Amino acid sequence: MTEPQQKKTGRIFRLIRLSIARRFDLHVDKADEDDVVLSIKKNADFVGANLWTLIFAILIASIGLNVNSTAVVIGAMLISPLMGPIMGIGLGVGTNDFELVKKGLRNLLIATLISVVVSTIYFWLTPLHDAQSELLARTTPSIWDVFIAFFGGLAGIVAGTRKEKSNVIPGVAIATALMPPLCTAGFGLASGNFYYFLGAIYLYFINSVFICISTYLIVRFLKFGKKYFEDRETEKKVSRYIMIIVIIAVVPSIFLAYGIVDKSIFENNAQRFISEQFQFKNTQVVNRTLKYSSKGNEIDLLLIGYELPKARIDSIRARLPDYKLKQTKLNIRQGLNAKQEIDFSQIKASILEDVFKMDSTAKLNGSQVSLLDKPLPDIRAELKVLYPEMRDYTAANVIVDRLDKPGKDTLTMVVAGFVKPVKRTDRNKLNQWLKNRLHVDSLRLLIP
Repeated sequence: MTEPQQKKTGRIFRLIRLSIARRFDLHVDKADEDDVVLSIKKNADFVGANLWTLIFAILIASIGLNVNSTAVVIGAMLISPLMGPIMGIGLGVGTNDFELVKKGLRNLLIATLISVVVSTIYFWLTPLHDAQSELLARTTPSIWDVFIAFFGGLAGIVAGTRKEKSNVIPGVAIATALMPPLCTAGFGLASGNFYYFLGAIYLYFINSVFICISTYLIVRFLKFGKKYFEDRETEKKVSRYIMIIVIIAVVPSIFLAYGIVDKSIFENNAQRFISEQFQFKNTQVVNRTLKYSSKGNEIDLLLIGYELPKARIDSIRARLPDYKLKQTKLNIRQGLNAKQEIDFSQIKASILEDVFKMDSTAKLNGSQVSLLDKPLPDIRAELKVLYPEMRDYTAANVIVDRLDKPGKDTLTMVVAGFVKPVKRTDRNKLNQWLKNRLHVDSLRLLIP
């Protein structure tokens, strides 16, 4: 390539680089720094209108969660002013403004306490006490919640630093979902279910910390002016306090986020292992339990059909490292073995074998076939939250021979095992919840 050609190529690349840099430049359309800081400081306060708006948003979100209305929950998130103090903390850390950090933390704590107290009072007074899917979704954080909070926080602070305000902030409020976890925590306190409370507060903490981190990153990227003090000792003390606050907030969140990521990876690998290694014509996995623990992960499977020989099971176990499950324990329960004690899970396996046999000859009429072919939703996670004392369960659509009159009926049968006896009222409540959740008219609940 000649020298003129090299110069021409260099100019083209510089123009492309400048064009890309300008298109992604966050300094374009950036608002005045003082205006941005003043706006965030104002929104970090919870007095007057902001406080009443928060209370109304709490009540709306609680009602939405109570009646399982996604639209109402979204409306509450749009109204909620909770983003203000969180972004204030991030801005304070990024600009070395210890007073703003203290103000943000104080107002965030006040907002959190008010939210939990108001939602607890609501759920204590409401006649509807069932946990719906909108509530259950806020009790178990996942890795996606971390990503949503982080990227939502980035979008929020970028929008907050623009001259022209857009609809980004309301969208961030919906995506990061700060209000619903607090209301779910209130439900947990009102119902005495501390698993709900801890899971929801955990989700709220993760969201808040990562929104704060994203705010700090953008503030430093845009080179907001730091606050300096005439007294050098005071400046060192403020910097030290801010660093302590950052460490207290960030280190646990990173540890918790790592745990969420590790659990998600384990569950994805385990699901892929089960779906690929247990493809048998006459043997089927009817129940799977994935147990994540720092002491060692476990995969517990219940099989029906022809029993797999020990050599085959050993061969499957040997493939665990191929799915990055080297330290995972695989437990397989199958059939009725006379050499073992017959536990409840094996009884369930026997019942399911009969159900599948009936299913093969169940071409009796259109309505029965349609019911048997209708898949039942996976409610394992919901039952685990609602009934921590439940050990295992089986649900299947079956055909029942009537002895009092000719013909056959179809119904949904659920067999549930508990670690301790269940009261009649709790049994009736579970039966009603199952009918509503599985959307069936006829259901028979068996609790041995």
